[in-house]
Amino acid sequence: MADGPVFVLGSFVVACSAKVPRFPRPGEALAAQTVTIEPGGKGLNLAIMSRRLGMVVDGILAIGDDMAAAFAAPALGRAGLPGSMLVAIPGPTGSGVGFTDGLGETSVAIASGVNSAVTRGHIQARAGAIASAGLVMAQFETGDDPIAEAFGIARRAGVETLLNPSPFRPIPPDTLRQTGILVVNETEAADLAADIGCDPADAGDPARFATALAPAIAARGPALVVMTRGAAGAIAVPRCGVAVAQAGIAVDTVDALGAGDAFAATLGVALARRHSLADAMLHAAAAGALTTTRHGVFDALPGPEAIAELLALRRLTPESRL
Repeated sequence: MADGPVFVLGSFVVACSAKVPRFPRPGEALAAQTVTIEPGGKGLNLAIMSRRLGMVVDGILAIGDDMAAAFAAPALGRAGLPGSMLVAIPGPTGSGVGFTDGLGETSVAIASGVNSAVTRGHIQARAGAIASAGLVMAQFETGDDPIAEAFGIARRAGVETLLNPSPFRPIPPDTLRQTGILVVNETEAADLAADIGCDPADAGDPARFATALAPAIAARGPALVVMTRGAAGAIAVPRCGVAVAQAGIAVDTVDALGAGDAFAATLGVALARRHSLADAMLHAAAAGALTTTRHGVFDALPGPEAIAELLALRRLTPESRL
């Protein structure tokens, strides 16, 4: 087991997602098959997934002073997360809109709201919890300064860090140096490649990613670089060691929102529990796949029993269970 809780430098948004036969054209009003309004945000998703895997979870989730903030406390209670994670900041609570088309592909727009108003001071006030964590996770619905502060505290204390830079923006070099595990999708990998002066096309080919792009990223800090590839699976490249390619796990996909968050959290938890990289990748792939089988994210994020059941059904053999 990890030596301490998972600390999530999170984000809270009120998420509205629509299932549509195809993405709407400019100026078009399109009839949706379903619309889901639920508590969300990449940070909240990471926290919920970690908790469903049995971890003690701590962290920071910013909410505003508007009506949308009322969604937060009941959501955390229902997810088994401590209300102490919530930090009230004047301004609008984060919000997001997502579309899922008939093929299960997604398109998302996020307004971070007060998630972007979290400061180094908020992080410093939780320095003790960060330093005693077993894993610190962050994503890019929060600003650069608090992530840098949290990761600096964590690394000085010998605590592992995981970054999912989504929605993508250039990663500050100091933050990349303080990142132990970097998880990106193919689009984010291509954007990161362009930002560091590599060929973005290397993100589109797993072999080139493993031999060229991932080592170039690892040279800037991360000990493990992971690229998710949707239904095609994922590939993990350690700075020292052998790359692990994980095939996608076929399921009946209805909504791919949140699959990347489920994957990242499960990978981080499995590695914090000292599973092998191959075992962690398999569990993460199963978690991501299961998340796509239900509409929305909050109730779709799976627990360990569902993950084990899927792996048994597909006759996949992890070394151990989460």
